[in-house]
Amino acid sequence: MNIPDNLKYTKEHEWVRLEGDVAVVGITDFAQGELGDIVFVEVETVDETLDADEVFGTVEAVKTVSDLFLPVAGEIVEFNEAVEDDPALVNNDPYGEGWLIKVKVSNPADVDGLLDGEAYKNVIG
Repeated sequence: MNIPDNLKYTKEHEWVRLEGDVAVVGITDFAQGELGDIVFVEVETVDETLDADEVFGTVEAVKTVSDLFLPVAGEIVEFNEAVEDDPALVNNDPYGEGWLIKVKVSNPADVDGLLDGEAYKNVIG
């Protein structure tokens, strides 16, 4: 299982990569593996400002639909349209082409409160 050390993680299986004051957010390799074949990703919160832990969208797999939780408070500034066109990108490249959203972070220090790779490994066992 791939858990890059340069990312931050949540207990809800989202990952975060900070690029200046913008956070790139996706779901982890573990999450996509548990969900199975992803067939649809819905994010209707672009241009909205949400608090950390609020639902920003959903991911639908063959057998289930799961909420996506925002790891840090901020304004959702972009949804990865490539994932909208080809949801399998989330399965095939969750940390690269399969990213989901970009968020203008309200407080970059929030990212420091997220899990590092080792702590996330402990969460998933």
